[in-house]
Amino acid sequence: MTADARSPESADRLRADLVAALRERGSIRSPEVAAAFTKVPRERFAPEAPLDAAYSARDVVVTKRDPDGRATSSISAPWLQAEMLEAARLTRGARVLEIGSGGYNAALIAEIVGPDGFVVTVDIDPWVTERAARFLADTGYPQVKVVLGDAEHAADEYGPYDAILVTAGAWDCPWGRLLAPEGRMVVPLRFATITRSITFVRDGDRLQGLDATVCGFIPMQGAGAYKDREAVLADGAVKLTIEDGPELDIDALGRALVEPRTELWTGVEVGRGEPFDTLNLWLATVEDRFGMIWQDPDRDRDLVQTALRWYCPALISRDSFAYLTLRDAQPHATAAVHYELGVYGHGRHGAELARPLRDQIKVWDRTWRHHPGPAFSLHPADATVPHPAVGRIFRKQHTQLVMAWA
Repeated sequence: MTADARSPESADRLRADLVAALRERGSIRSPEVAAAFTKVPRERFAPEAPLDAAYSARDVVVTKRDPDGRATSSISAPWLQAEMLEAARLTRGARVLEIGSGGYNAALIAEIVGPDGFVVTVDIDPWVTERAARFLADTGYPQVKVVLGDAEHAADEYGPYDAILVTAGAWDCPWGRLLAPEGRMVVPLRFATITRSITFVRDGDRLQGLDATVCGFIPMQGAGAYKDREAVLADGAVKLTIEDGPELDIDALGRALVEPRTELWTGVEVGRGEPFDTLNLWLATVEDRFGMIWQDPDRDRDLVQTALRWYCPALISRDSFAYLTLRDAQPHATAAVHYELGVYGHGRHGAELARPLRDQIKVWDRTWRHHPGPAFSLHPADATVPHPAVGRIFRKQHTQLVMAWA
């Protein structure tokens, strides 16, 4: 990249283009968030990224990886940052906690809350906090308080907060105690291997969830970390993930991958580009064996044909699995491309897993497909919570997450 390509004029133009794109897709809805994205120089917080990549509306900038190549720190995609900032409804003078640092998002927050606001950003990694503090000072936001520590308790002394934004994948949510009575907390919460960014507001002794948004984040580290059960197969070409259950038999699952499979079709069709993310939520509601299958596009051996490259639903047992696939549907009168959803089952119990997966896809299509999705609420771990008529309670260390369909 030439020096001119990273000139201030180029960055200014790309910032304007980014704001326009985020407005068009509806991620930016307020003048305050638009002004922050226009003002804060994103490229200064991502010097390792080409300018175009830094300002891509949909792309994450990975800033650090572990020895195995897994991302351990990143700057979230602008569309998601904008959605979370809008959901938080930040006001001038607000006190805000950000969990998971990097600098750029904290600068956006500081721009919105203004000089009378108070912004704390916390991270467990000293490399991240040193870098964030340096970039914030260099770009004119030295007032942001950068805290090195475990987010479970590192920022307690500065609360309560009018808004809390969590920018790491959290399995649990212990920060409700820090939220002001009228505050809002935006958390990418993980349950049954699914992540949804949920805005929580206080409702008596519980937190009511709003605006659940599909997203993906680097998992939380430290005391809040949670290790899913994972089976990496075929040298990393395929990965199975489930939150709980028996230990996975890696050898048996590896054999199942290459043995003859069960094939079932549902008659349920989806159009190209048509979202069906409530299917994952429904399957997680009714199946304790719900998990995810991942296919590495760089190691594709045609071992699996998943309906989705990422977050593809599966039912997983100790030695077998079944997952969602698709095929071209019969030609329609319209020019739109349609696919039929199906299920492939692998392993000794693959057929036993494939049948309920197929059946529940049909239930979702018949009853819940055109439903806006379940409601979420968060309760203390020791609270007595009635089980929803249709739903599930996810019990965690500090909280209980209730997912209810109505």
